[in-house]
Amino acid sequence: MYLQKINLINFKNYDQAEMIFSEKINCFIGDNGVGKTNILDAIYYLSFCKSYFNLVDTQNIKHEQAFFSIHGNYFRNGDKQDIVSCIQKRHSRKVFKLNKKEYDRLADHIGHFPLVMISPYDRDLINEGSDVRRKYIDGVISQFDKFYLDDLLKYNKALYQRNSLLKKFSESNYFDKDALDIWSDQLVKLGNKLFEKRKTFLKEFIPIFQRYFEFISKNKEKVSIEYNSQLIDNDFEKLLETTQQRDRMLRYTTVGTHKDDLDFLINGFPVKKFGSQGQQKSFVIAIKLAQFDFTKNKKGFKPVLLFDDIFDKLDDSRVKQLIQLVSENNFGQVFITDTQRQRIEKIFKIVNIDHKIFEIKNAVVSEI
Repeated sequence: MYLQKINLINFKNYDQAEMIFSEKINCFIGDNGVGKTNILDAIYYLSFCKSYFNLVDTQNIKHEQAFFSIHGNYFRNGDKQDIVSCIQKRHSRKVFKLNKKEYDRLADHIGHFPLVMISPYDRDLINEGSDVRRKYIDGVISQFDKFYLDDLLKYNKALYQRNSLLKKFSESNYFDKDALDIWSDQLVKLGNKLFEKRKTFLKEFIPIFQRYFEFISKNKEKVSIEYNSQLIDNDFEKLLETTQQRDRMLRYTTVGTHKDDLDFLINGFPVKKFGSQGQQKSFVIAIKLAQFDFTKNKKGFKPVLLFDDIFDKLDDSRVKQLIQLVSENNFGQVFITDTQRQRIEKIFKIVNIDHKIFEIKNAVVSEI
């Protein structure tokens, strides 16, 4: 699978832009702020129906314009072409289409065109709260397991309803256990399924991650990921029973898979506290490369891979090592942004692989 062409209209800083891509490596070069990352974000939209950076769709419309549109042409299995379209008008709902047919649910599109994005913002996986890490593993699993995504959406709905009841009970000074149990039963049923799938996923994912980190760090450190869940040593139904009084007092559900977290460790210590900037960056890159490998194995074809400004703080030899890695047959189509034209051109004089380089100036994209 690869993205053969993309067309943007009024998307972020672009009036109009059309690019035809290489099946292997595509590089966007230019100064900071010219819109290199915006092109990667448009490609991300085509896979996930949303922006990687700004979840308010209307804020991605170019200033003073009425709409934005993104159209992408994909090729799969040799000659099968798929056209994906996203159109967002101001004060209107987002329209997403596959081969001119509009989706009833955006969730039905997830997984058709798998993609992995590696960005400086990924440091949030390490530095931010547990919700960021949960959303990450949910996003990975959802690309290959539609039932997981459906169960997750149902779980979040049941959680919202249970929390609403707890708040209502507190405000009205009464309690209806039977009404609460309806949503508690839903949480238990769905939460146990999510827990088992997360556990199974991580068991397979972690060794792949460790292998990639060893490659990037040249075996200098040992890393691990530990799954932190209240359900590991406890029965979910009993947990809800024992915390019912606390939930009523706090007016929200304090236990469940919505409290799951991942502990990131380097040499046995939290990477957030004890990892250097370079180690943290290598940690996140290894996670995303493992995500690529895992998704490829599950889907049976290679996802698109996006590298957004990840070469900053990496020396030239490490950059070359990464380029050589993704140029191997294990990887498919790759998109890269960089501020240094000389560095990119130098690498491709050494690494012989099909590629295209695009330069961006004043929101105009030109192929070099």
